[in-house]
Order: sequence, then structure tokens, then C-alpha cells
Amino acid sequence: MSQTFYKKGFLALAVAAALGVSTFVQADVKIGVAGPMTGANASFGEQYMKGAQAAADSINKAGGINGEKIVLVAGDDACEPKQAVAVANRLADQDKVIGVVGHFCSSNTIPASEVYDEAGIIAITPGSTNPQVTERGLGAMFRMCGRDDQQGIVAGDYIVDVLKGKKVAVINDKDTYGKGLADATAAQLTKRGVKPVLEEGLTRGEKDFSALVTKIRSTGADVVYFGGLHPEAGPLVRQIREAGLKDVKFMSDDGIVTDELVATAGGKQYVDGVYMTFGADPRLLPDSKAVVDEFRKAGYEPEGYTLYAYASVQTLAAAFNGAKSNKGEDASKWLKAHPVQTVMGKKEWDGKGDLKISDYVVYQWDKDGKYHQLEKQK
Repeated sequence: MSQTFYKKGFLALAVAAALGVSTFVQADVKIGVAGPMTGANASFGEQYMKGAQAAADSINKAGGINGEKIVLVAGDDACEPKQAVAVANRLADQDKVIGVVGHFCSSNTIPASEVYDEAGIIAITPGSTNPQVTERGLGAMFRMCGRDDQQGIVAGDYIVDVLKGKKVAVINDKDTYGKGLADATAAQLTKRGVKPVLEEGLTRGEKDFSALVTKIRSTGADVVYFGGLHPEAGPLVRQIREAGLKDVKFMSDDGIVTDELVATAGGKQYVDGVYMTFGADPRLLPDSKAVVDEFRKAGYEPEGYTLYAYASVQTLAAAFNGAKSNKGEDASKWLKAHPVQTVMGKKEWDGKGDLKISDYVVYQWDKDGKYHQLEKQK
């Protein structure tokens, strides 16, 4: 190399030293946040981004990841599998992320995670519950939530033990998430001696469920269980009520954990009494109090998956810092061997990337259009 190069190099070092700047500072590290930022399920994408950004800001103040600042990169998949794969490829090839918080819909997380696995990127989903997310032997796929086969057991048992359902109609949205959860619930009902009187699918985006409601009425169902998301759950429960089936209990899942359910149902009066399964409310935990207070001071209620996304960013940061590496493989190995203290309490993962402890409980919506956690059944 030329003497000129060396002189320039020494000059750069001298200037940096004079300014008090480390000569070893690297570029910011990027973490992708992937989910439905637009479309019918955009409320969940907003929850993801609000939680992830708040966590990144807090972690950056404490030193970031291995001394580098976290920069979030949003990826809008609109809950469309093909779009999710395109997002995953962009995050991996163009944005060069070291980790991903996402996706939301299981039908998106499953194909996108194949891209991340090939690229050596660690990913953690705050909300994808289909068992196949972590059952395919991917080394760096984790989740901050439970699984359908756990959630379905809680739903099925509640329908039998508490709602005293005798004739249960089980409906799904034909998507990986919705059908998987409906099937798990139906299996638990059957195991408990209550074979569903109807198992039927509807199509995402539909709004007219009159034919389906007629079928439900013909079965004499006393409980309707729906596996799916709020854009379809809202119109379905409204049309059931409008058909005069006011005594039929309606239960769904964590896909309706958003205030948007009221809008899609057409009013508070239609969601009153609706049941759903979701993880124990993290807003009630001592670990989350300071963070929840900050959100509320800023005028935002951290509902649904907001704190799940916050905890997911905390988890990635802990794994990279713990491994003293920005490589997904190293972070994954560390995470499977160490617990992480998060805004949702201490979390630990098994070899598949699933939480060692799942905490699904039942919630109920009230006449004010709000949901609240019910006491755990003994």
C-alpha cells in the first residue's frame, strides 16, 4: 500500500481521537418488523410497530446490541403469503437485517421463515400460533406466544366446563391459523365428549354469512366457535345476533384481540358477551407497569400484541448481547440455553423455539366494547 494511504489512515485516527469518537464504531444493526401494516388486519401491524419501536428506543439508551444502535425496518406483508416471502427476501438481501420480529399470520410466518433460515437470520413471532411454525426443524425460529394445540385445549375445556356447550358449531376462515385453531378446539371438544354439530369454513374477505347462519340455526347450536381474525369474526357475530340467535354464545381466539372488532361487528352491542382466548394480559404484570405507563402517557393503549412485540425485541437484543455476536446462529444457541427477563416476565424456550410455559386464559367483551380477562377456571 502507498505511503499516502497510511498517512490518510493515521490522520483519520488522529481526528477521531481528538473528537472522542471510537474508531471501532460499526454501522447500526437492523431488525425487521414484519406483519400486516396495511389491509384488513393492519391494527395488528400497528401493535407490532408500536411495541417494537418502544423496545428499540429503550434498548438503544442502554447501549443497543453489542454497542450498536438498533434500527427497525418495517415489512408489510398484508397477511398475504406471497407478499410475506417477498418481504422476507427484501429484509434478508437488501436491508441486511440480523433478526426479525414477525410475522403475524401463521400462513405468512411459515414460508417467510424458510427465507430467514436459509439466510441465517434469527426470527421470533409475537403472534403466529400454528404448530408448524416451530415443528419443521428450523434452528432459529422462535415465538413469544403459545401454540394452537395449547390454545385449542383451553377453548374446548372452557366451552364444556363453563359455557356448558352441548351443541357446538365450529367455524374457521380456511387459513392456516384459523383452521388450525378450529381443528384443535374441535379435537378437544370431541375428547371431552362434545362432538361438534357443524364444522364449516368461510372465506376471508366475505361479509355476507347468511347461508352459514342458516346452517348454524338448523343445528340448534348453543355455542359457536370461530377460528380466525376480527374482519370476519365481527360480521359473523353481528349476523348471528341479527338472525335472532341472541342466546347462542360466541367464542373466538387471539385473532380478535383488537378494538377493531367493535368496528367490524358494527357496534358495541354486537360484541357484548363475546369470549376469546389469549395469553394472560401482560399489562397486568409488575414487569410491564413502567412501560405500560409510558405508552398511556403518550396516549396509546398497549393492547393485544404490543407488549409481545416489545418483549420480542428485548429477546433478540438479549440473545445477541449474550452471545456477544450479531450472527443468528450464535444468538439462537444462546437463547435456547438461557432465560430472558422481558416486559412480560421471564421467558424460556425449548429446542424447537417454543415457550416452555404457555399461559392462555379466557377473556370476555363487555357492553362498552372493551375486553377483560376472566378469572382462571380451576
